[in-house]
Amino acid sequence: MYNEIFKDLPCLIHPGNLKTLVQRWLEEDTPNFDYGGLVVGEKEEKAILLCKSPGVLAGTPFFDAVFSELGCSVTWCVSEGNFISAVSQPYVQTAVVMGKARNILLGERVALNCITRASGIATIARRLTEKVQKEGWHGEIAGTRKTTPGFRMVEKYALLVGGISQHRYDLSSMVMLKDNHIWSAGNITQAVHKARKACGFSMKIEVECQTIEEALEAASAGCDIVMLDNMKPQELHPAARQLKSEFAQIVVEASGGVTEENVTEYMGPHVDVISLSLVTQGYQCLDFSLKVLGANSRSSILHAQPE
Repeated sequence: MYNEIFKDLPCLIHPGNLKTLVQRWLEEDTPNFDYGGLVVGEKEEKAILLCKSPGVLAGTPFFDAVFSELGCSVTWCVSEGNFISAVSQPYVQTAVVMGKARNILLGERVALNCITRASGIATIARRLTEKVQKEGWHGEIAGTRKTTPGFRMVEKYALLVGGISQHRYDLSSMVMLKDNHIWSAGNITQAVHKARKACGFSMKIEVECQTIEEALEAASAGCDIVMLDNMKPQELHPAARQLKSEFAQIVVEASGGVTEENVTEYMGPHVDVISLSLVTQGYQCLDFSLKVLGANSRSSILHAQPE
């Protein structure tokens, strides 16, 4: 069952930013004439959102915002974050959209793009969350900044619905010094000290390290988080143990080469965070479709009733 702690997640989304985002999406999809809209006109219609593959429902605030911008209403039959079991039947009725025919169809693809992708991300995130719970690991799984340009808000939100950390949202959310920063600055210590002068006490600094020697230098320089990057589990755990023994307060993150299949190998008593990009780069979308009932109602589609 969907964890109650996430029920207020839509409150994270700034209404003004969401409206701007939706307007950009709609303009991209219909930059001038709406030829299909001419065909269907402005008669009031009802459309049913159908889910045709199993997974976690996510992205409802974006789906709602698309249709709200077009003067349509949405009533949900399944709550955000719940698992939809579209296995024993060909589809699960998920929502009802009401509005003018042309407006429903103007928003159809944009809204579906949001919910299919967000639900795909939340589904894999939920599977990872369940692995953490099964292992009894103290740490957390996190996404990365490897997101789709212009679609980050949706993807980061979906990670949270699935129960994992979004990691830093953008370059301004946390200082992360990667290999290119270090090479350009000269060394790890200089890079950390220079960053600290700018960000002060209120922002964390993370340093990407390839070896235990680099990790110890980063911790000595005063960083808050050390990323042990591209280390195999047999290298990772001894390095994390040594780092924690000398710097108990440091947060240790493992990254690089982590998959859904091997993620448990990276879990350990000295590793606090495991980050992986596949949650926003290698996920499978859920299969949704939106069907207008029209005057000649499709007999195979029953009218969905809200919870």
